[in-house]
Amino acid sequence: MFWVGILYFAEGFPLGVFYDVFPVQFRQQGVDLRDIGFLSLLGLAWTLKFLWAPAIDHFRHHRRWMFSVDLLMAGIMLVFAIHADFGPWVWIAIGAFTVLSATNDIAIDGFTIEMLNRHELGLANGVRIAFYRVGMLASGFILILTDWLGWSGTYTAGAAILLLAGIACLNAPRERAIKPAGSLSLREEWRGLLTHPMALASVIAFLLGTVWLINRTTHWSATIEYFWAYALLLALLAFMISLFYSGGLSASRRTTNNTPITEGPMFGTLLEMLQRPYIVPVILFILIFKLGDSAMGFMIKPFWVDSGFSATQIGLVSINIGLALSIAGGIAGGWFTDRVGIFRGLWILGLLQAASNLGYAWVAAVIPAAEPGVAIALHYQSMMYTASALESFCGGLGTAAFLAFLMSIVNKRHSATEYALLSSIFALSRSVSGWASGYGAVAFGYADYFMLTFFLAFPAYLLLPWVRKMMRYTEQQHDWGQN
Repeated sequence: MFWVGILYFAEGFPLGVFYDVFPVQFRQQGVDLRDIGFLSLLGLAWTLKFLWAPAIDHFRHHRRWMFSVDLLMAGIMLVFAIHADFGPWVWIAIGAFTVLSATNDIAIDGFTIEMLNRHELGLANGVRIAFYRVGMLASGFILILTDWLGWSGTYTAGAAILLLAGIACLNAPRERAIKPAGSLSLREEWRGLLTHPMALASVIAFLLGTVWLINRTTHWSATIEYFWAYALLLALLAFMISLFYSGGLSASRRTTNNTPITEGPMFGTLLEMLQRPYIVPVILFILIFKLGDSAMGFMIKPFWVDSGFSATQIGLVSINIGLALSIAGGIAGGWFTDRVGIFRGLWILGLLQAASNLGYAWVAAVIPAAEPGVAIALHYQSMMYTASALESFCGGLGTAAFLAFLMSIVNKRHSATEYALLSSIFALSRSVSGWASGYGAVAFGYADYFMLTFFLAFPAYLLLPWVRKMMRYTEQQHDWGQN
């Protein structure tokens, strides 16, 4: 647990620098808001990290990856400390910073999954949630240094923290001896895909989904007329070529050297996951388990504003105290999950997570609309604070159990890639539900919409039988024993 805390502090700190430090400095330098918004494009690295996660699974040496990328990120921070001017080089530097940070995430997640036993996953994820948030908060503390030491001092302090984090990660326990996946060469993998049309179709669908994720942020397809029509046509053409090349034979999933195509270095992990029994309902479960929680999350702060609460009240109660309660909930949820088992923890804490939405539904139905110049009654404030505390704490409970579940179904032979894929699936559902939440709040009003988010949590429970089967299958097939 000590090393889980160290590793996830090191993972959370760079993300905090990206979201808290860079935008503040840019705005103080007079950078246009539209240019600052461009940062969201550079943040795509965390969404797309599954693309290069196979490299870490292939080469392994997770601790060296962590140390190397922390050292390089520290170097970038020192460049910012030395050069105060703003120019095109800044975007390149931040782009490199986000890719390095995402690579650090891959290495830490893969290393942690390999290091832990199944009965440790619950508490480990509680500690993980806590120290990840602490790492993000640390970026806020170095931001305070600008009032005394200027931006050079802030970035120098950030570089020092990253250097120390890298040294600490390098001294973590040695990686376990696990045979890495991927005995095929890249050329053999592609030849194998051409002889297996259904496997190629899965890869094409995966690549199209990746392009769609990028396009959601960049919107560059709007500049190319009929872009998606051309993309789908090329995908169909590739599939037809594969059918012709394979001679119409059913996929044996083996290449010419009799090595399974699931051992490929690039897409082998994806294909191995898709071959597992129960994988489709499990992916649906991952998409919708926290749907109610994420669908409400983006509307909480606007609800506070529309109810007449000040920025100070929102920051103190909803953000700062809420953060502390979510950390406490994560640790409590992890402890409970280890005591009762991941499956029981998942559905019991999931119910508490869903029930906490009713607090906001109740407050939204009772509290009157804000009136200019009229103070909010104390009992209404107490109601809002109580709803916030329940939602933050119970959200931490559900998150700890859910992350333990994700780790428990990962094959340790390619843990970094699998976890990156699974976490990206979860991130996708969070983004889509957040986008739709504004339309729902406008259509139903806050009270009815918050009540609706409570019921959105229950479709995932219909998939629990397949979740249990997948957990049993993973425990039997892969290295998830007591070690």
